[in-house]
Amino acid sequence: MPSVIGILSFIIIGYLISSVRIINQGEEALVERLGRYHRKLKPGLNFIVPTLDYIRLKDSVRERILDVAKQGAITKDNVSLEVDAVVYWRILELELTYYAIEDVEKAIQELVITTLRSEIGKMEFENTFSSRDELNRALLSQLDEATEPWGVKVTRVEVQEIVPPEEVRRSMQKQQAAELERRATVLKAQGDQEAAIKRAEATVRSIQMLSDALQQRDNAPSILQFLIAQDYVEANQKLGASENSKVVFMDPKNLTEGLARLIEPDIPNKPKADDDDFPSRRRRSGS
Repeated sequence: MPSVIGILSFIIIGYLISSVRIINQGEEALVERLGRYHRKLKPGLNFIVPTLDYIRLKDSVRERILDVAKQGAITKDNVSLEVDAVVYWRILELELTYYAIEDVEKAIQELVITTLRSEIGKMEFENTFSSRDELNRALLSQLDEATEPWGVKVTRVEVQEIVPPEEVRRSMQKQQAAELERRATVLKAQGDQEAAIKRAEATVRSIQMLSDALQQRDNAPSILQFLIAQDYVEANQKLGASENSKVVFMDPKNLTEGLARLIEPDIPNKPKADDDDFPSRRRRSGS
């Protein structure tokens, strides 16, 4: 009798041990009973019926990363591109993922490629770079809707790189260089314009200050004549310093009458020079 009890105890203990299943955090398991789906085991301590129940699958339900390699695509204006993307996804319903689709990761990858080509085909080439956020949102919306029957949640889609053909890339670089040069030219023209305006305003202020100062002095004409003569001398000095110019300095008395009057001080009742003042000239003319 004790031996029978021992055997029974051994059988019961073995049965209990074989019925215990421990599932780690972040994982779930599918249990089939007599070949049909029975229930899902959650993380922690679980019990099954030995011989009747069978753990068909134990898989992670944590978020995963799927890196889609570069794929060819054609834009709306017939420009060929190479595009790659990365997809973040996780399993919500393990039983749907296992029984509804053969290979869920491969299915998601093919779906990403198809959707990516479709979205690129709706866009102009120039908009593919600036509208990357819109492209990501469109991919996420369509992938999330398509994968819902599989018990999968696509949490994020990121287009990593858009590579145009080499000749298109060179054209883009030339276009960008021309745009930068145009901006530089516009900025330089605006700077020159502002500088010219400031110089003109400074000149006006200087003239106004000089006018106000001369109005308070009695010898204003003499000061003006001195300033004009000084500018004349400085201008001739600058011209004479040039390597490509020949400058002949002239006596201010031989300049035009208007300039001579500005340079020479006013002498009241100054007689006008005539031929009688130059006997040597008269002798030359008579000879």
